[in-house]
Amino acid sequence: MRLTELQESLRERVRRTAAEKFGVELDQVAAEVPPRTELGDYAFPVAFELAKRVKQATGQKTNPRAIAEELKAALEAEPNVARVEVAGPGYLNVFFDRAALLAGLSNAADAARRPLAGKVIVEHTNINPNKAAHIGHVRNAVLGDTFVRILRAAGNEVEVDNYIDNTGVQVADVVVGFMHIELMTLEDVRRLDEQLPPERPFDYYCWDLYSQVGLFYRRGDPEAKEDPELLKLRADTLHAIEAGANATAELADYVATRIVNCHLDTMGRLGVRYDLLPRESDILHLGFWQRAFERLKETGTIRFEAEGKNAGCWVMPTDLHTGTDEHDADKIIVRSNGTVTYAGKDIAYQLWKLGKLGADFYYKPFRAYPDGHTVWVSTSDGSEATPADGHPAFGGGRRIYNVIDSRQSYTQEIVQRGAAAVAPEVGREASVHLAYEMVALSPAASEELGLELSPEDRQRSHIEMSGRKGLGVKADDLINTLEQNAAREVESRHPELGGDERRETAHTLAVGALRFYLLKWTRNSLIAFDFKEALSTQGETGPYCQYAAVRANSIFRKLQEGEADAALAIVRSAADDGESAGAVGRVFEGENGAKIWSLVATAARLDEAVAQAAELEEPSHLAKYTFGLAQAFNVFYNNKENSILKEPDPTRRAALVVVADLVRKQLTSALSVLGIEVPARM
Repeated sequence: MRLTELQESLRERVRRTAAEKFGVELDQVAAEVPPRTELGDYAFPVAFELAKRVKQATGQKTNPRAIAEELKAALEAEPNVARVEVAGPGYLNVFFDRAALLAGLSNAADAARRPLAGKVIVEHTNINPNKAAHIGHVRNAVLGDTFVRILRAAGNEVEVDNYIDNTGVQVADVVVGFMHIELMTLEDVRRLDEQLPPERPFDYYCWDLYSQVGLFYRRGDPEAKEDPELLKLRADTLHAIEAGANATAELADYVATRIVNCHLDTMGRLGVRYDLLPRESDILHLGFWQRAFERLKETGTIRFEAEGKNAGCWVMPTDLHTGTDEHDADKIIVRSNGTVTYAGKDIAYQLWKLGKLGADFYYKPFRAYPDGHTVWVSTSDGSEATPADGHPAFGGGRRIYNVIDSRQSYTQEIVQRGAAAVAPEVGREASVHLAYEMVALSPAASEELGLELSPEDRQRSHIEMSGRKGLGVKADDLINTLEQNAAREVESRHPELGGDERRETAHTLAVGALRFYLLKWTRNSLIAFDFKEALSTQGETGPYCQYAAVRANSIFRKLQEGEADAALAIVRSAADDGESAGAVGRVFEGENGAKIWSLVATAARLDEAVAQAAELEEPSHLAKYTFGLAQAFNVFYNNKENSILKEPDPTRRAALVVVADLVRKQLTSALSVLGIEVPARM
């Protein structure tokens, strides 16, 4: 049994009793978890609402405490309820049958969840395929991947998309670098790629080249303005890429595809993976925008401006007044020169994701993960596509989550409004912007990582990433540094470990440290990453939570073979026997017993924590829960009264074994939803 199932059963009992005894239909039943288990395991303040509703219906005043007494008798008839107390003027405090519930909760981690109706699409990562990923991209990917895991744990079917802007300015700039700085053809770039050393792979090479292009446009002077003549190279390159079927477009496709593979390798190190890579080039070639443009005009969502500052433009009238030219109250969708803005293209793409565009991509496999899961990529060439019955059905989500940083909030609002205006049946709530703040470094940390800072930068509170300036921490460098630091810790604690096991353990700790550090902050928090803090086994960190799970697992390695199953059998048998149930119940008496039961109650609330993280669209909620569970277990573990291996009483020992087993399963599950594995040792 899951705790959420018991809680829903109790709420349903209150609803039925309210209808039968008082003639009141309750749509919602307010309930809460008391701050301390001594006050009960679940509480209902519903008697006050019922008294108010009865008076409204009959005109008669009813004492809330009298209503609470009626509800008390009904609730005490529920399985797994030991007693109910009426407190104060009418609060109902429910105390669970702890022996019976402990036995039922032992299967909670293995029980199947009922899937929810309709697919959800989460789009995240979306790195421009022009250079290596940096730490800011990692926050997007970890946040998106964890939210996917949360939604799936809550019972949702989820499609994971990673949009590839392979025809954008950033790709064009790298192509300009190869063609006009390096003077390379596609064949030259292929040969270069084959000859690059492992420590400077293709995405690293393009990182440096991209920053060179920024100087190239300024004729080598970082303080100068961009030269219009040189910028024409960018415009010509962009047009050639968008047109396709030419040497420039072929070079751009090679660069973008190679970089995407590098990005997938980088994110794969963190356990991040995808289902589909929709490409900008296919949106262009398949005419997605033209379809959306007609729909926008037909529905009156956009209008043509014949005069004024937006003369010749198609605009979407909005009430989003910000007082800036960039965020105009009338958002330009098509410029006077006929080019489409990002917002316009994103509306077309959003309609596809919602299944409301009336058009679809072709699809082909891109690559497979070690477990066989295939990442698909869109294509506009039907001749190379997989038949429709040979690939999953993509798009058509009932709700779309776009993981994009908060600086894009205005554009995302336009996309939300535009898609809802064209397809009002899905509504604005179907399009969700999962916004987040950037990741930065302190000036000191930046210099420690080898970044060169100007005197002005040293005075800043934090340093932002800037790919165009070449200022940033590459994601792979960040992961490598974390793994190296973790490996030193593992070697100092376990010198007997072989190289492969040491590297595997260090990798698991590094990923746990990085993911948890990025997830423990709310999405609207600016993060300044710190290596030492992230890898600490003390405080609110991933390794601290992993260490708690490792400790729990160590108990079971020391138990006799089969003892865990035997302990569970004892506790289950006790649930049906009064004397034995009393012996199990006494484990939870007194000050220490209350702490043990509080640990059980916390472990049992994993489903609730996952559901709340999904509802609040806030993965940090689950990270906080996981840390709290790890803390509670460490308190349990460090208390000599709870020494399982030294406990002589067989019933108490069995109960403690079941408690520890429940906690380690729930803690491992919580970490897994966060994308964090538990190492064998630390």
